[in-house]
Amino acid sequence: MADMIVRIMGEGQVRLAESHLTELNKLDDELLAEMENGDGPGFRRTLQALLAKVRDLGEPVPDDSLDPSDLILPSEDATLEEVRDLLSDDGLIPG
Repeated sequence: MADMIVRIMGEGQVRLAESHLTELNKLDDELLAEMENGDGPGFRRTLQALLAKVRDLGEPVPDDSLDPSDLILPSEDATLEEVRDLLSDDGLIPG
């Protein structure tokens, strides 16, 4: 399976195997539900868990790399409104 480059805004990029997307999509679905319900604390907790999982599973890409990002995730301190602006119909993570 192919790798993808994931950018966490304000942090940099990691290389992540596409095989991890199923696991990440579970957290993304939770995040979407919390956003729809206006659950601020749940949203914050799930966003932090999602970003921590990406950091754990991914390998940092050197800062001087020019590889384009396949996926852009918000920073850990992003507001609900800022994340809402980044969302597609699929959530933050496609699939």
